[in-house]
Amino acid sequence: MAQALRPNTTGSLLASDGKTHPLPDTLLVVTLVLGITAFVTAMFHHLHLISSWAGLVGILLGAYGQFVSVTTRERFGLILGLGASAIGFFLGMAHGGLFGGIIGG
Repeated sequence: MAQALRPNTTGSLLASDGKTHPLPDTLLVVTLVLGITAFVTAMFHHLHLISSWAGLVGILLGAYGQFVSVTTRERFGLILGLGASAIGFFLGMAHGGLFGGIIGG
């Protein structure tokens, strides 16, 4: 019964069940990086291509990450990344969109 008193510290930092989850953890990190990139670049009008594409990819990867995530900790981080990606995507679309200035000159 001694094992019942000690927490299981093996596994992922984000996994509360003590098992490793490489795919959801990778999706979490990529979604957060894309979300931060989209959010920061959305503050500059001339970087709308980066913000809109990073936001779109972040939204899609974050949505898939929500689908395959196992623990609440992973889902919490994914929601933060999804929110930042969505804000960056929408502001990037408002500033010129995915292809603004490239097609139709």
